[in-house]
Amino acid sequence: MEVVLDWKQPKHVAKIHNFMGLAGYYRIFVEGFSLIAASLTKLLRKNTPFIWFYEQQSSFEKLKSVLTQALVLVQPESGKEFMVYSDALHVGLGCVLMQDCKVVAYAS
Repeated sequence: MEVVLDWKQPKHVAKIHNFMGLAGYYRIFVEGFSLIAASLTKLLRKNTPFIWFYEQQSSFEKLKSVLTQALVLVQPESGKEFMVYSDALHVGLGCVLMQDCKVVAYAS
């Protein structure tokens, strides 16, 4: 959870892609995901200037909040199988620990 909560405000489009890659993976667990993320996804369009206003900050903070709420994260249960999903980029590595198709922890 700390990884998501401590995620810094994106300063350019590549950083939005990074964040939205993680967030988008869990869109099925977040009601109204596309509405929450709309102002961020608009910045991903070609030839759109990167301008960060209150609307983008609000969407960014809301996504961080919903991704770390109890509705998304679960406590691990001993004896059940875990799945680890990872994604590597030139600048980092991200992993998600899941159990029963629910997020247990994020790591970066």
